Amino acid sequence: MASVFTDAVCSLLSSVPEGKVVTYGSLAAAAGSPRAARQVVRILHSQSRLRNLPWHRVVASDGRIAIKDLSGADLQAGLLRTEGVEIGENGKVDLGVYAWHFSQVDPH
Repeated sequence: MASVFTDAVCSLLSSVPEGKVVTYGSLAAAAGSPRAARQVVRILHSQSRLRNLPWHRVVASDGRIAIKDLSGADLQAGLLRTEGVEIGENGKVDLGVYAWHFSQVDPH
């Protein structure tokens, strides 16, 4: 059985539109636990396929793709590019352009 936090993360991530990204930390904060960015990583790892989540729309706090595996990072970059998200030569998404900001609605 999923926790309230897990359900909130999944619901919020599902609301992120194509062509936008969120950070692990902003997703955790919007789900009610601002210091739980690493827990978001675990949730994405275990729930993305099960719940058909747009996991590729989540990036590190500096806009970079945080997946260490090269093939996984390439897949994420490719998925973002197909949605119109540009990835700079520095390997980062410009959060000033592409960041999605959650409303203040309580996801619970």
